[in-house]
Amino acid sequence: MDQDTQKNIISISLVVFLAIMVWFISRKAMQNRKQILESSGPKIAGEDELAGGARNPQLFDEPDEEALEEMAKLLEDEDEEDYSTGNTENENSTFKPNSNQ
Repeated sequence: MDQDTQKNIISISLVVFLAIMVWFISRKAMQNRKQILESSGPKIAGEDELAGGARNPQLFDEPDEEALEEMAKLLEDEDEEDYSTGNTENENSTFKPNSNQ
């Protein structure tokens, strides 16, 4: 076989191999892009599966001392605010005395 013929065959083989590699890489890149877009897109209610829940839900059954102290402080602040504005009735109360009596 002539040396030029060998070079031509090798060159053609390399070009074909390069074309196949480019096609394969571009196809994989398109598949990966499609998967990423689908996974990072906005979630539609009901389609996304969320795993959740407390690790130890018994901790929420009874408040701890710190939570009780914080609630007491908030209630005291609210009472002080009501007395400083002259509002001694709780506006959110469901019981309203009848003033017609």
